[in-house]
Amino acid sequence: MFPTLRDLIPWLPPVDTHAVFVALGLGAAGVVFLVERRRRGVSDPRVAYIVLGALMGAAVFSRLGTWAQHLDPSRNLSLIDQLAYGNASMLSALVGAWLGVHVAKRIVRFPDRTGDLFAPAVALAMVIGRIGCLLTEKPGTPTGGGWGIVLDPAAAARVGAEAGVPLHPSFVYEIVFHAAAFALLWFWLRHRPVAAGETLTLFIAAYALFRFGVEFVRGNEVAWLGLTRPQLFLAVTIPLLLARIVWMARRGTLRETADPETESGRTTSNAQHA
Repeated sequence: MFPTLRDLIPWLPPVDTHAVFVALGLGAAGVVFLVERRRRGVSDPRVAYIVLGALMGAAVFSRLGTWAQHLDPSRNLSLIDQLAYGNASMLSALVGAWLGVHVAKRIVRFPDRTGDLFAPAVALAMVIGRIGCLLTEKPGTPTGGGWGIVLDPAAAARVGAEAGVPLHPSFVYEIVFHAAAFALLWFWLRHRPVAAGETLTLFIAAYALFRFGVEFVRGNEVAWLGLTRPQLFLAVTIPLLLARIVWMARRGTLRETADPETESGRTTSNAQHA
């Protein structure tokens, strides 16, 4: 485990490794967002407030999502300490970003869908951010496979894992998933006739299904019925996401439809050239 960059490379400063990779992920996501914004011709300056809303919502809810972990309130941090020092949750961050975007849209009266701008950016940010998790957090549950990560006693004690036992590299699984998702979004799906904003819905639904499965080897604490807290949350949200996708597909609204005026113009033009 490498809690600081100096633990990873001796000549680097003792800066928190996870925070550095989160920052790198956000920076890369910002570049992708700007490229996609230009490609789609989105020039409304209010988009900056939408991004700010997403970042603020993610920052706050990522901490709030892990606040009330214990039924005994005395075992939980105070709200201030949780926001400052508490563990962060990626799923809570995604929920917070979604809420932040919608609040910002309400405030600045922005009517358009923005999910297509965020989808590839979020996927790439997750790839880079999860590298920080891989370097600093508990890898996963024991595995008999030769690909497991083996921790020495000091590292195992730091993250609460078993020493000398191959552990599932669960964050590697996530990195591979998000890298594949980014490639699919960037090179294919964003060029397909998907309804406005729905590439993000498809990405989030795919990640929710993947995350539910990978939780079985993440090594998180079981909360109820053999499921972890993220799985309990996903057990509620996955059906909602899938129901939305199926409902839109059956109505024919999941695919982008051409502007009637544009189609009329094309028809007239074709008739003139016939």
